[in-house]
Amino acid sequence: MNSLQSFLAVAPVKPAAAGARLPSSSSSRWARVSACLATPAPPAPTAAKRRELSAASLAVMADEAKYLVGTYKRAQVVFVSGRGCKLYDIDGREYLDMSSGIAVNALGYGDAEWLHAVKGQAGELVHASNVAYTVPQTVLAKRLVESSFADRAFLANTGTEANEAAIKFARKYQRVAHPGGGAPTEFMSFSNCFHGRTMGSLALTSKQQYREPFEPVMPGAAFAEYGNLEEAKKVIRSGKIAAVFVEPVQGEGGIHSATKEFLQGLRAACDEAGTLLVFDEVQCGLGRTGSLWAYENFGVVPDMMTLAKPLAGGLPIGAVLLTEKVAAAINYGDHGTTFGGGPFVCAAALVVLDKINKPSFLAEVTKKGENFKQLLRTKLSGNPHVKEIRGFGLIVGIELDVPAGPLVEACLDAGVFLLTAGKGNVVRLVPPLIISEKELEQAADVIRECLPALDTPAS
Repeated sequence: MNSLQSFLAVAPVKPAAAGARLPSSSSSRWARVSACLATPAPPAPTAAKRRELSAASLAVMADEAKYLVGTYKRAQVVFVSGRGCKLYDIDGREYLDMSSGIAVNALGYGDAEWLHAVKGQAGELVHASNVAYTVPQTVLAKRLVESSFADRAFLANTGTEANEAAIKFARKYQRVAHPGGGAPTEFMSFSNCFHGRTMGSLALTSKQQYREPFEPVMPGAAFAEYGNLEEAKKVIRSGKIAAVFVEPVQGEGGIHSATKEFLQGLRAACDEAGTLLVFDEVQCGLGRTGSLWAYENFGVVPDMMTLAKPLAGGLPIGAVLLTEKVAAAINYGDHGTTFGGGPFVCAAALVVLDKINKPSFLAEVTKKGENFKQLLRTKLSGNPHVKEIRGFGLIVGIELDVPAGPLVEACLDAGVFLLTAGKGNVVRLVPPLIISEKELEQAADVIRECLPALDTPAS
């Protein structure tokens, strides 16, 4: 019997050692891990002390290495539960989550209304396919349309699927708009962008290390410098571009925000050339910037917008919102999905959308985001490695002049879970939107205390 089988055994075991900090509502099986492996749970980590990985953690990591394809360089922690903005590992340690599952868990963990909706829908109907109508899907589409520029919605499973759908919709639109032939079929995106990992959206993603191992990807993708309007106009005016894909605020690329002038200029250039403008709001949409949609901050309306990460509060969903002009070109059978827009995930998404789309909630995100940036600038001031603190709402980046990995690892040991972005030199801060000012101050304090890790030689 291996360590994981021991962990899952149902025989009664001695309680976990004192100092474990799992919430009382967590399943008792997590508390049995340390006991069944004779490994006491260590106290909560501090900035001055490295975490020691327990036998329970090492067992999970060993089985992951043995049975899963090695596509992820994972943080050295095994999470088992969450409450509010806190995560808990297999040994009971508590962590402040400043990642929210890569900007997914906008309502944090264990939101009562979300749980009620998920449990209720699970007892009624989880899946029926898109061969028939379902109520949650129709209601969600209506709410998305009514809260945005769009006339129609298409529901998928992920952000990359949403971008794939937008690619297909753009090509079909251009074919219908050019019945005599000569429809543009190519696409343009920008430096530092990320649109996904499937073959179409991968072609529009700028990082060469993501694309090159899998080439040839979809042909006909061009890149312009993010923010360089004149360069973008030259590509658009070639007459070859079916659609321009752009993130109003880049996440994976390093937390870079477009300017109003840039996006408004793109809109004008696309209108002049008959090119569609697609906003990728997979990471920056749904309240992350302090507005429901990031495009609202720039006075620009796209032809299509792609969504995903936070929409269903942790369940997989993606969406394309589009104008009637584009939707009119799409016929039965042009696109589809087995799981996209199922009743279970749509019921969850309705709760998330309704809770976020309140003026008071969005105003709080704006306020907390501004206060947090100011707090970071004050607390990190004077450190030679901190080059810039930037962001929009609760999508914030700390740019460093060295790799951010040592700082992220030190913060993990100190009980704060962070992400990187850009070229690995940006700390990406995308906490749950419900995070408190006190918790943001805690995060800023821990980051400040862990900055010396940037000067420690790599082991």
